[in-house]
Amino acid sequence: MNQSPMFKTYEYVQDPYSFYDEIRSMNTIYRGNFLRYPGWYVTGYEEASLILKDIRFQNRVPIPETTQKYEILKNVQKQMMLYKNPPDHNRIRKFVRESFTPKALKQLIPMIEETAHDLFQNVTSQKKMNVISEFAFPLASLVIANMLGVPEKDKGLFREWALTLIQSIDLTRSRESLAKGNETIIAMVAYFKELIQKRKQDLKDDLISLLLSEDQNGDRLTDEELLSTCILLVIAGHETTVNLISNSVYCLLTHPSVYQKLKETPLLLESAIEEFLRYESPTQMTARIASENVKINQTEINKGDHVYVFIGAANRDPKHFINANVLDITRNPNPHLSFGTGIHFCLGATLAKIEAQVVIRTVLENTKMIHLETSEVEWRNLTGFRALKELPIIMT
Repeated sequence: MNQSPMFKTYEYVQDPYSFYDEIRSMNTIYRGNFLRYPGWYVTGYEEASLILKDIRFQNRVPIPETTQKYEILKNVQKQMMLYKNPPDHNRIRKFVRESFTPKALKQLIPMIEETAHDLFQNVTSQKKMNVISEFAFPLASLVIANMLGVPEKDKGLFREWALTLIQSIDLTRSRESLAKGNETIIAMVAYFKELIQKRKQDLKDDLISLLLSEDQNGDRLTDEELLSTCILLVIAGHETTVNLISNSVYCLLTHPSVYQKLKETPLLLESAIEEFLRYESPTQMTARIASENVKINQTEINKGDHVYVFIGAANRDPKHFINANVLDITRNPNPHLSFGTGIHFCLGATLAKIEAQVVIRTVLENTKMIHLETSEVEWRNLTGFRALKELPIIMT
């Protein structure tokens, strides 16, 4: 008889892949009760892909519907596209989609390249850099502030907001992190209400102004939907991008041969980013709830059951990826699930990859080699995200 695997948060945060292998060896859809959250834990690629594409598995707000203590945080989350299901999800998504088309994002590339160059020049003389605080976060902040039309002087607020709110939606959340999240949401609502009011009086060429407009059918976002969309963009525009950038640099640090290969063959950069996404996925887990009884590969999942899809595990499923635990920047095809799949596929995927490519290219072109400044790195205490606390490097 199989024993239930032991779940230790610290060990999981430092190395989730051993835990994934242990669960997968018993069942790719495993009934468990980790972190006090009972449900189905999915580690198989095929099963994860089926569930993410099946609209019978619905998104839900992380905070229980009955809670009153964190009411403002819950209400803002309820209006976020991330937690909406059809038809509301599709309706909100169409307003945002225009700003994330390849044509729209192409116009941002010169600004992203210039910003990356300036940030790198600021630390060149030191020959050392904290990749997260001195490069990834400032770049992500400037890009999302530019898109939203937020004054550059306010971009510093974004980092603290994003860090606090991510902690409030992760399974490791505590009463303290929820209380902080609620306070942060109050501040963000006040900030964006004022900015939105300014745009209503004087429309600009930015995303908030676009979100204020009507579509061809005369539909428009409600004030609550607009506020929640702005807040979601701040969180998503930071967390995924910062983690992708720092995890990509971490992969280069821990695989010096890959660093050299990319220097010698820059054309591999695009496929390298895809492999970094698969190998150290910024998002490690996403949750769904079954809206009816569903059978997935011989497993009966009942209506109301919670399903936790381990994206990081699916991306290393040996049944789907040859040498799944090997970093191979020439891997082709590479159908990882790091940005999800189906109707909830991440709208910002292309933007995040553009920013990561620009950063890695900047590092490769301006260094002979990079090294970790510390003997070991520390990962943030999150189960849903693969996120480094800091990444101090030495450049030669």
